[in-house]
Amino acid sequence: MMYHELLIEKRERIYVIKFNRPQHLNAFNTRLTGEFVNALSTADRENEIKVVIITGAGSAFSAGIDINEAIERIEEHKPILSSFESMVPVQMSVPWVPWIIRHMKKPVIAAINGPAIGAGFTTALACDIRVASEQAQMGAPFGRVGLIPEFGSTYNLPRLVGIAKACELVFTCDVIDAREMEEIGLVNKVVAADDLERFTYQMASKIAKWPSLSIQIAKRALYQGLDSDLVSQLQFEALGIGICSETEDHYEGLKALLEKRSPVFKER
Repeated sequence: MMYHELLIEKRERIYVIKFNRPQHLNAFNTRLTGEFVNALSTADRENEIKVVIITGAGSAFSAGIDINEAIERIEEHKPILSSFESMVPVQMSVPWVPWIIRHMKKPVIAAINGPAIGAGFTTALACDIRVASEQAQMGAPFGRVGLIPEFGSTYNLPRLVGIAKACELVFTCDVIDAREMEEIGLVNKVVAADDLERFTYQMASKIAKWPSLSIQIAKRALYQGLDSDLVSQLQFEALGIGICSETEDHYEGLKALLEKRSPVFKER
């Protein structure tokens, strides 16, 4: 697929999806959203890709939905979500972007280079890891336009910052700075603006060194554990360990530890 609203970069085993509407602060319009879903699916299908990074071109991560397009859709009686189709987990359905990210085999890192507001905020929440520039801001000011938070943020936000802080952010419609984002656990790390790309690639490269199968199963286990019980998790962990322990990469990792050398994994 040819992308018009995204920039795609493949650097070794890392797949970068960059929102590319800088003149509109990377606001989500229909075209960008469709391309974004396609890019996520493509990245997950490509076996050589081991980590995905999502970021924005210019000064913003994403300022949310394209207001002009939203107004046009309302005037044409085409609201953003208007039918029971939005309740069905179809992979190409916009509301299910966080479901797609959650079920991707590859870890997904949000490199938040600037404001992540509204849909930009909720997209970043859906990622596995969030790294932010000192210039970043985040907020869920949906109340300002008479909406509620979307993209699974009412699920993700309380699990990241606790229910009381989630209520405060949503009810006040406040936009917070990078210092507070890190303080409340909304992001994993805040770095200097000039260092964001290097730091994120460094983290992605560190993840990409390890066998894909173990990372994939670990991602599934961690998220399953959010809504599971201890016995179920012990059973899932036993299943995952059983699968991984039969791989050549597990054997190579053990030998490398014993021989005090770096492992050479072959994805087998």
